Order: sequence, then C-alpha cells, then structure tokens
Amino acid sequence: MNSVVNLSIAGKSAVGDIAFIDLKAQQRRIRPAIEKRLQAVLDHGRYIAGPEIDELEETLAERTGASTVIACASGTAALIIPLLARGVGQGDAVFVPAFTYNATANAILLAGATPVFVDIDARTFNIDPKDLEHRIAAVRAEGKLQPRAVIPIDLFGSPADYRTIAAIAAREDLFVLSDGAQSFGGELDGREVGGLAPATATSFFPGKALGAYGDAGAIFSMNSLDRERWASIRWHGTDEARKESVRVGFNGRMDTFQATILLEKLAIFNDERDARRRIAADYDRALSDIARPQTQIEGANSGYGYYSLCVDNRDQVVKKLKAMGVPTAIYYTTPLHLMPAFANYAPANGLPATEKVASEIFSLPMHPYLTPEQVDYICDAVRQAVS
Repeated sequence: MNSVVNLSIAGKSAVGDIAFIDLKAQQRRIRPAIEKRLQAVLDHGRYIAGPEIDELEETLAERTGASTVIACASGTAALIIPLLARGVGQGDAVFVPAFTYNATANAILLAGATPVFVDIDARTFNIDPKDLEHRIAAVRAEGKLQPRAVIPIDLFGSPADYRTIAAIAAREDLFVLSDGAQSFGGELDGREVGGLAPATATSFFPGKALGAYGDAGAIFSMNSLDRERWASIRWHGTDEARKESVRVGFNGRMDTFQATILLEKLAIFNDERDARRRIAADYDRALSDIARPQTQIEGANSGYGYYSLCVDNRDQVVKKLKAMGVPTAIYYTTPLHLMPAFANYAPANGLPATEKVASEIFSLPMHPYLTPEQVDYICDAVRQAVS
C-alpha cells in the first residue's frame, strides 16, 4: 500500500522542517549497527538465503506468536503465495475492501481469482462485517463464483474486526488472509498482528513502521504445515533441494541485505511504536472535536503506521497546511472499484462509505522522531486550517 496522492513537500515552519516520514533520523540512530550487519553479509557472501533470513523469520515468529514465518520479496508476494498455496484461483471469489492500495486486488487477480469489493465501516476505515455478509450472500445467490477467501485489511495500522470476521469465515468456509501491510505492531486482545488470522501478509516497504531499504515482505501462519508449501512457492515452486519444480511458483525471495536492515530496526521497534502511540494520543486529544480520526475497535491498539482523519473540506485544509509547512498525504483518493483496471468488478450500486471517506480523508506526519514542539505546531495548524 504505497500509493500517495498530494504528498506535500516538507516546508519551513516555526519548528523547522517537518518530515511526513523521517527515515534519516532513524538511520542516524542505528547506522553503526546496520553497517556492521552489512559487513557480515559481504564477508559470508550469501546474498540470497543467508543466515540473516532464518534469524529474521525466527525473530518475527517469536514476537507475533505465529507458528511459522516466511520472508519474501514484497508485500504483494506475501499476498500471492498463500492464495496459490490454498489453490484459490479461477472461479473463486475473494472478498476485499475497496479502500486500500491496488496491490491487494492485483494479488487476487494474479492468483486467477475474482475480487469482490466490500464496503468499509466509515469510523474504522476497515472492512464492514455486515456488508461482507451481504456480499457473500449475493455471490452465492448469483451462483457464478464460489466464495473461497476474505482479505481483511488493517488500514493505517489498526486491526480489523477479526472476532466477527472469523465467525463469518467459519460459517461460510472462507480462508482468512489478513493484509497487515500497514499494521505491524498493531494488537487486538493482547495479540500482535501476525497472530490474529490463520495467515497474515505484511510489507516492509521503506515507508512502513517496520521498513527495509528496498522491497521486502513476510507471511505469518498459525499452522506450521504451511511452511513447506510457502517456501517452495517463493523459490519457483521447487522441492527442498531446489532441484525440481513440484508446483507452480515464482521468485518471491527476500535478499539477505534487507533482512539485516529489518533485524536492526526490530531492535528499536517497541521504542518507536511507543513514540508513535504517544503522538497519536496527542493528535486525538487536540483534534477529535474538529475532525474524525480513525476509530479503534474495542480491544485494538493500532501500530500507527499512519495517522489519518476525515474533515468535510479536506482539499482546502491540505492546501492550507502545506502553506504552513505541514506535509500531508491522501490515502486513497480513488477506491479500487472506481479504478479502470478493476472496473469490471465494481458493485452496481457503488460503495457509499468507501466513497465518502475517500473524499474526506488525509494523513498527518507520523514517525517516532517528531518533537513535542512539532506535534503541537501540527495540531495548532490543523485547528487553524479547519476553522
């Protein structure tokens, strides 16, 4: 989920330059450790499938409670691999919210299946379980597709309603593949993203809360039996010896250099997440009376990959903030069902909540290295821009 519209350039303000995402400050903090890690890779020379890949997978599994983790080339690969492994393909319906980045719908189509777009809850910005039930019933009534899977998306870092989704999936015999591309570090009922669904895909795109220095991703499973098949698919569908193809696969590997970056970022991740949550709490306190921030469901704690809120006059507010040196981003101005590539799958009557939120939403700077003075300035600027 990397598409951004109207990302304003960080400008001068009364508190200096404000970055929307500040990777430079983070790198200054961990650069010596990263350089040591990179030197180790140069020394052992295993640029693909190096020992750091195994270390990363074990660290991620231990952190999230997943039974197994497979490091892979990108968040998109992390979505495609579990779908292929489950045999989801031609004639199958995969239910997905339309308010997200296009990678999720692309993964469904690349697996050979058909995306069925579902509306969101206008408060949480995540998939609406009631509309999900409606879409499943409609597909069954039409009889052209077989409902096979649902891909909830933890938008901006906030876990979807997995309690309700799990109950629907069990009743309808659907595979649940969580798209946690923005939500690493998010929690529901005390469990972290990666351990909330049977399978979870995440992205380590550089701008994520846990990001590499290039494309990378991972898949988490609550069933250790998934490991062999997933690992095979990411390596061209080969057997354990990597000699023969035993199934259809592709090059979905993560390179060793990216694993080294992620391991060092994981070492400071909890500290950074705490800072993100403090900043989000400050935003909530200062802005909830004049805007509509994302609502967390009961028992959820966002990882705050992004901080997003809705206002009635969004475009004017964003323009004013840019003039005041506050960068913003708009995720996503065009919902998937209104994009040309997915027009054939658009619901006849549209998706009202999705379309309304898309016209009102924008995101504020969110990274652990914002100073208290910058946060106060941003909040004051938003209040001035909205008034």
